Amino acid sequence: MTDETTITTGGCLCGAVRYQVSGPLRDVVNCYCSMCQKLHGSFGAHSKALKKDITLIEDRGLKWYRTSSVAQRGFCGECGSSLFWKPDALEATGILAGSLDQPTGLATLGHIFVGEKADFYEIEDTCPQFEKSSDGALIGDSL
Repeated sequence: MTDETTITTGGCLCGAVRYQVSGPLRDVVNCYCSMCQKLHGSFGAHSKALKKDITLIEDRGLKWYRTSSVAQRGFCGECGSSLFWKPDALEATGILAGSLDQPTGLATLGHIFVGEKADFYEIEDTCPQFEKSSDGALIGDSL
């Protein structure tokens, strides 16, 4: 997890969306749900930050798509980059870890929804795995 004094930046492939996070980022959780597979072509590697700590620097390409009754996903309408998972009822927004500028200083916490994982790869690290959501059981998932 990054500390509260760190400013982290990120954005899409073409630059039509740029953002900064002026607070802590949660380490990465890999999500294998069928929705992430369709959106990312594989699993989704998600960090997370408090909504109040995320500032859009450039948003001309930002589009939102409601993927469920409880959340929407942010992406660039120009280049298609996946950027955010924003739940309606929580104070934090998921940030696609690949959209963060390097180096991030983040590590992988674990794997969720492994019961929906595609059959073309294996999870080979020793991080915790959860059949469905971790429901906050991963260390550092307190944002």
